[in-house]
Amino acid sequence: MPHLKIEYTANLDAHADIGELCKTLSHTLVTLKDAAGALVFPLYGTRVLAYPAAQYAVADGEQGRAFVYLNMRITPGRSPELVQVIGDTLLAAARDYLAPVLDKLPLRLTLHIDATPPGYEGKFTN
Repeated sequence: MPHLKIEYTANLDAHADIGELCKTLSHTLVTLKDAAGALVFPLYGTRVLAYPAAQYAVADGEQGRAFVYLNMRITPGRSPELVQVIGDTLLAAARDYLAPVLDKLPLRLTLHIDATPPGYEGKFTN
């Protein structure tokens, strides 16, 4: 963990490279350190995936509006203060990357972090 899913309106593809956004957010996550200087997340457990919504209605349904929803799942055990730092840092990185789009489209950017234990977790790596 973490696993970060990005859902976004497909009209953003004409204005931003979402693959680069994924790389930017992944880099942000794997370089994030806690107050003691330790890395917060494991390199090989970090995933960032993006899914465009070809069909969407944002606010009043006007097709010029854009939306980016970031949903991150992390394992529990981090302090609320550290989760706040994670969220603020990740949201700032996304906002900075998407800044050029803000001059072109009305954009809503939302981040939600879930810290829940898995009901089952099986793993395999070759």
